[in-house]
Amino acid sequence: MTVTANRDAARARASALHPGAWWVWALGLGVAASRTRNPLLLALLIGVSAYVVMACRSNAPWARSYGAFVKLGLLVLGIRLVFSLVFGTAIPGTHLLFRLPEVPLPDWAQGMRLGGPVHLEEVLFSLYDGLRLATLLVCVGAANALADPSRLLKALPAALYEVGVAVVVATTFAPHLIGDVLRLRAARRLRGRPDRGVRGLLQVGLPVLEGALDRSVALAAAMDARGYGRTAAVPVAERRVTAALTLGGLLGVAAGSYGLLSAVGGVYGLPLLLAGITAALAGLWLGGRRTPRTRYRPERWGPRAWLVSGSGVAVAALTVLAAAHDPAALLPPVTPPTAPVLPLWPAAAVLLGLLPAFLAPRPPTGPAGTSASAPAGTSVSAPPPASVPNGKDRRP
Repeated sequence: MTVTANRDAARARASALHPGAWWVWALGLGVAASRTRNPLLLALLIGVSAYVVMACRSNAPWARSYGAFVKLGLLVLGIRLVFSLVFGTAIPGTHLLFRLPEVPLPDWAQGMRLGGPVHLEEVLFSLYDGLRLATLLVCVGAANALADPSRLLKALPAALYEVGVAVVVATTFAPHLIGDVLRLRAARRLRGRPDRGVRGLLQVGLPVLEGALDRSVALAAAMDARGYGRTAAVPVAERRVTAALTLGGLLGVAAGSYGLLSAVGGVYGLPLLLAGITAALAGLWLGGRRTPRTRYRPERWGPRAWLVSGSGVAVAALTVLAAAHDPAALLPPVTPPTAPVLPLWPAAAVLLGLLPAFLAPRPPTGPAGTSASAPAGTSVSAPPPASVPNGKDRRP
């Protein structure tokens, strides 16, 4: 029985999708969302990400963070609409909806207003812009719910290990916090105590804070036991070359990406992006010599990872081409107000993002599929039940 369980666990690890593939897929959807203000395409992107998350996520605590990102996106959308109603926008309007009480401003605040008339054009522009920001947050939430942060940390280059630990701790704090809140609220309901409102929030806040402090102390001890922060001796000249290559490469990637996404930098964007990627990779390779690491069961980038990440890249590339070919379809005008139309082949390109729901392996549904209790940088799977001499399983 133990041999069979170990074989099943090894087979699950071998077939697991590389966590970086989920981030490439989600960033591809995010790039597509940044190129359009069409609410129908944005809603389609949200629907694609939600379907893939529901089909492929595990039942680990960090996998339940998708709903929090959706709520955050709705909050951002609401704030964007409120700001446009109160402070106005630069969009000229002719269709008056209603008029708010206007507060007179001093002369030095010319060009600004507080209250006043609200036009349909302003509301539509703010709605489309806020929906785009919400879609970007939802795409990031999809990657956060699908990619195991501890496995992603194992796959990072050695030069980014320390930064990766900080990012993983930051990204896993919110899901663990949400799990603690849900567990404590359920316990209070079972005891017949209020779990909503200000009183319930105050009663839940202290145990959540205590659990976060205990988790941070245990994480610090685990990191110290694993030699976190210890580096090898590297010559000063090599460190300077590494820093120059990494910083210059990142600047080149940023400038090249801006050139590709803007309308005026299409000539220099791609060469600058390729040069920046080359310099950054060389800097990361040199920087890895300062942090020697070994990997136990390294993550493998298999054919499924190529297909999943390629679907996200395809969505981004086809959407960028559609924005250059027919910008009016992806950026519907608001002056005069017109009903948005769903463009056919950009919508078909967005539907390519559904491929991971059919290609990615299904996550395990039992406790072995969760790794929430593992410290950052480790991957722990639940051991099989131990056998005792009387033939019965040892139960906790």
